[in-house]
Amino acid sequence: MRHWITARIDDLRALWQLLLLLAAVRFRFRGPYLRWRRETAFGHDPERWPPARERRRAVLRYGAWVSRMKRVRRW
Repeated sequence: MRHWITARIDDLRALWQLLLLLAAVRFRFRGPYLRWRRETAFGHDPERWPPARERRRAVLRYGAWVSRMKRVRRW
């Protein structure tokens, strides 16, 4: 199991990547790109989406994945 400090650092990196994504789309939460990402991840029907807590976790996991991919790309 990962150390809790390492996990928090990964969370901060994920949040940073999500912030960069939001800046790239000019904080348009309902804009076409983020709408497409949301529908791709969770489907078109909001009634069939997972609970909000699970969606937040999924978004954070996506940010962590982006962070890891960017670190790998630098090698």
